[in-house]
Amino acid sequence: MENCIFCKIIKNDIPSMKVYEDEFTLAFMDIANDVDGHILVVPKKHVVNMLDADNETLHHVYDTVKKVSNMLVEKCGYSGVDILNANGEDAGQTVFHLHVHIIPKFKGDGITAWPKFNGGKNGVESTYKKILEEINK
Repeated sequence: MENCIFCKIIKNDIPSMKVYEDEFTLAFMDIANDVDGHILVVPKKHVVNMLDADNETLHHVYDTVKKVSNMLVEKCGYSGVDILNANGEDAGQTVFHLHVHIIPKFKGDGITAWPKFNGGKNGVESTYKKILEEINK
C-alpha cells in the first residue's frame, strides 16, 4: 500500500528496529516509547486487520507473535506478555495494516494493558441470545 507506514517499514523505506523477520512477517520496536519492550508484529502482506486477513496470513502473524513472546520470556527475563490487537476504527485501530502489540511484563511493574470496563448494559444472557439470533439468520 502506497501510504501505509508499516508497508514502508517492511520495504525499508523507513528505518525500524527489527527484532525478528521471516518470509511472511516482521517484528519491530514500537517507537511510541510508552512501555519498555513494546514490539509490533505485522504481516509483510498488506491486510487492513484480522477481519479481512486470510487464514494463512493470520497463522504466520500469530506464529511470530508466539515466537517473539517466547524469546522475551525465555531470553530477556520478562515474566509474561500482554497481546493486544484492534480491528476497525471503532475498536481503536489507528494504523490500517494488521498489527499485533506485544507488551512484555515484569511482576509488579504496574503496567495495566487491559482496559477498565464499566459493565455490560444488557446482561450476558440477553446479549448471548441476540448474538445467536444474528449468527443463525
